Amino acid sequence: MNFERVKGAAAGQNLDVIAAFHPSEGDLAPDGCATLVLLGPKEPGFWAAISREPEARGPDPVDRWSRRIIDALAEGLGARALFPFGGPPYQPFVNWALTSRQVWQSPVSLLVHDRAGLFVSFRGALAFDRRLDLPDITRRSPCESCASKPCLSACPPHALTSQGYDLAACHSFLDQPAGRSCLDAGCLVRKACPVSQIYGRLEQQSAHHMRYFHKKANS
Repeated sequence: MNFERVKGAAAGQNLDVIAAFHPSEGDLAPDGCATLVLLGPKEPGFWAAISREPEARGPDPVDRWSRRIIDALAEGLGARALFPFGGPPYQPFVNWALTSRQVWQSPVSLLVHDRAGLFVSFRGALAFDRRLDLPDITRRSPCESCASKPCLSACPPHALTSQGYDLAACHSFLDQPAGRSCLDAGCLVRKACPVSQIYGRLEQQSAHHMRYFHKKANS
């Protein structure tokens, strides 16, 4: 087993390796995990691909698709599949992402990635009991070279700022007519990121996640 095979297998299922690292003691990794690989959508093409799958015609299509595909990947690659959904308790994906030093905290506190921007998300992870050789790549947060930082001023209700996230203000705005732009096309803050704009994520996918997020809060 090698890292390139893992990347290739993930790419064959429209998944991208967002981060991969060797956990140390205290990183909250699963017992016995020597290599942890975090998987997210591979763009462009992710939403179009899963929209053709059987899960698209039922509830929770993205989570159900992720479980089926990543469980199969794990079995084929000799790993354990882990998911950011299905709790509580929940796996500490945010902690893992920051520990990897391949995902960072943005000026609006959301996670940011050098390829996905503020659209970075995780569909699951592969935990290997063996230590895979990982490429030695130095990566830096795209926010370091972003002079204008449009994310800081993109939220109409100012729910997302450097001071944190006002969840109530966000949901209140989504209930208003002005909030339809976020519900129908995705979070304006995430879309404002220059890296997000070249990521290739379709508005239909952003709309799905925004509506699910808002519906869950109101249920």
